[in-house]
Amino acid sequence: MTRHIALFPASFDPVTHGHVDMIDRVSKLGIFEELIVAIGVNPEKKTLFTVEEREEMLEVVTEDYPFVTIAHYTGLTAHYARKCGAAVIIRGLRAFTDFEYEFQMALMNRQQAPDVDTFFMMANMRYAHLRSSLVKQMAQMGGDLSELVPPFVAQRLKEKLG
Repeated sequence: MTRHIALFPASFDPVTHGHVDMIDRVSKLGIFEELIVAIGVNPEKKTLFTVEEREEMLEVVTEDYPFVTIAHYTGLTAHYARKCGAAVIIRGLRAFTDFEYEFQMALMNRQQAPDVDTFFMMANMRYAHLRSSLVKQMAQMGGDLSELVPPFVAQRLKEKLG
């Protein structure tokens, strides 16, 4: 019997309400036995939080989702999906501009791992504007983060940015 595993990869620097909304909506579908929420580590990309800090934030915000596993990986997402046994890669679409990029990535992933599909989900309109880079900018400038990130993440941002 095949296990139905989905992979939700992102940088999660930091995790936003949009990310949590996607996790919640995937859980309500009831079609996956496990959702691996995986931090894609790109050594060339400068991040605010370490991998360990991002894992901790994800552990806290997903504690009510027993089917979620937190992980991190380096290298190609398609290769990691195959390695962890995922049948699908979950990707969120916030705007039309996301579609073109995500479509190209899905085709490239399919070329690398033909047995792994991409599952696109439209972002909740409430969070369609959220990007981790904007959240960090708001935090740096003392903006209200309550509608952007979970309270634990807001606290970590304040601690990190002073």
